Amino acid sequence: MIPVFEAAKLEPRRQLSDLATALRLFGVRGWVFALVGALIALLAIGLVASLIENPIFERKLAARDQDYVIWIVASAIAGLIVGTFALTPEGGQGKAVSGGLLSAIAVGCPVCNQVAVTLLGTSGAISVFGPSQLYIGLFSIALLSWTLLLRAGAVVGACPTGSDDISAVPAWPSRTI
Repeated sequence: MIPVFEAAKLEPRRQLSDLATALRLFGVRGWVFALVGALIALLAIGLVASLIENPIFERKLAARDQDYVIWIVASAIAGLIVGTFALTPEGGQGKAVSGGLLSAIAVGCPVCNQVAVTLLGTSGAISVFGPSQLYIGLFSIALLSWTLLLRAGAVVGACPTGSDDISAVPAWPSRTI
């Protein structure tokens, strides 16, 4: 196995199978959760990064095509992560939040980021931080994708029979206190 896969506990064939099984389990409730989660992510990232015109946040530089792609892909993956919480509520929130925050940083205006301007100056924010935003965005999408795979594994692992038989998984696992 590839060392990076071992370190991240990635087993692509099994995890993609788990994801397909989890998506089949969504039902109406899961897809509603996913849609609402994606819309909230679109609004949150879009407003803060001023990809959606608003009176609170203002962009000094025009958004690039990559900003829109990262914004939409990250929001869609975040929505699917939220959808998995309709099936089983445990695990993965930290990576999802980190991926979402990185997505907002990746699509934001470089000179509007006060930390980047403070550390690098305006020209440094444009010439150093701006070009690195693509890589930050790709990393955020990778982190969100990893979270989605982990959540899918948690959903499939919650199956009481331990099989991939989707009819055996309850819509919402009961919890005893």
